[in-house]
Amino acid sequence: MPLPRIARTRSGHVWGETWRLGVALLFGLAIWASVQVQLDDVGVDPRFGEDWLLVDVAVGLALTVLLLWRRRWPLLVALVTTVVSGCSSVGIGASVVALVSLATRRRWRELVLVAPFWMVAGWAHAVVYPTEPETVTLPNVVIGALSYAVSVAIGWAVGERRAFVASLHERALTAEREQAMRVVQAQLAERARIAREMHDVLAHRISLVAMHSGALTYRTDLTPNEVAATAEIVRDSANRALTELRAVLGVLRDVPGDPTGADGSPSLPQPPQPTLCDLDGLVGDATAAGERVLLERSGALDAVPQQVSRNAYRIVQECLTNARKHAPGALVRVVVTTAPEEGSTDHAVRVVVRNPVPVGRTSGAVDDVVAAPGAADGRAGLVATGAGLGLLGLTERAVLAGGELTYGPDRAGDFVVRARLPWSG
Repeated sequence: MPLPRIARTRSGHVWGETWRLGVALLFGLAIWASVQVQLDDVGVDPRFGEDWLLVDVAVGLALTVLLLWRRRWPLLVALVTTVVSGCSSVGIGASVVALVSLATRRRWRELVLVAPFWMVAGWAHAVVYPTEPETVTLPNVVIGALSYAVSVAIGWAVGERRAFVASLHERALTAEREQAMRVVQAQLAERARIAREMHDVLAHRISLVAMHSGALTYRTDLTPNEVAATAEIVRDSANRALTELRAVLGVLRDVPGDPTGADGSPSLPQPPQPTLCDLDGLVGDATAAGERVLLERSGALDAVPQQVSRNAYRIVQECLTNARKHAPGALVRVVVTTAPEEGSTDHAVRVVVRNPVPVGRTSGAVDDVVAAPGAADGRAGLVATGAGLGLLGLTERAVLAGGELTYGPDRAGDFVVRARLPWSG
């Protein structure tokens, strides 16, 4: 199998071809000169006459140029140079380079095919240049076999090294691709986390603003004091939503370890994130908005780790928001318990939120526009709409925390959200 060329530039390719062809030509000329000296010592001429030495040089030059095509047709070039080197001493260098190049492919069948031609070429060279009384001698056979074995060994080693470098290059490319994929996955996960956090923080406050502002729009029987009180609730909820939004954006903008903000100004201390210890305030806000909430707690909620406690708080917050949107005026039961896991040293906080499913609704997981009871006589407003992603975000939050979350109507006709968030004891 052809191996890829790693970081091969045009100048590098030209230099690589030049020095290889130069080595082949110089090696062939050295053999040619040695053969001519031996012929002079013996006092004989080549088989085809004295002028054949000049033809030998021309043939050797042609074979050296033929090496330029050894990568495109390696077997053919190796066979041609091997056969022709039988009558050309200068061409022996080209045949050696062609054989080494062929061996880099590490294909035994091709090497076995060239071997007999190599031995025959050695016999033919002894016939063309009779420097010894006998054409075939044991030393000539041994030299031919050793030269073939050494050339094949060099080419095989070069092929192994190229394969090793190619594998390292492929590993580097694979590592870069995997790193790029990890970066993309991390970016997507971070975007999802930010979106989930923004939704959990703002949905509760914005739903309060939408509900009370809707009441101001549709109710005409309110006294000025009631209008002012409702407007005050809207203003307070909007201010809290803005404060929480600034807190989230401040975390996103701040550089870890940098005491200044993105604009160079000192970063303001961020308020602590709410936990299960802040459930009373959450229920109080919901009650002030006209929602009926029954909260039951058991276990040491203050002993729950902060991350788990914050996730449980967000689950309760989102459930109250959904209940206010989809079942306004209904009694919402919230049960939060902490207890050890059965057969384990781990602990878990369990959250169960239950509210009746409104008439005409089969699930509380799909958000749409819902009219509150009494809207027909103009004394109630519209409930805010959603994208149906709240419970999906809660499910993902619970799974990422190592727990689970299920939701749906039960046999009693209530919509129930159950969550379990474990932690190591």
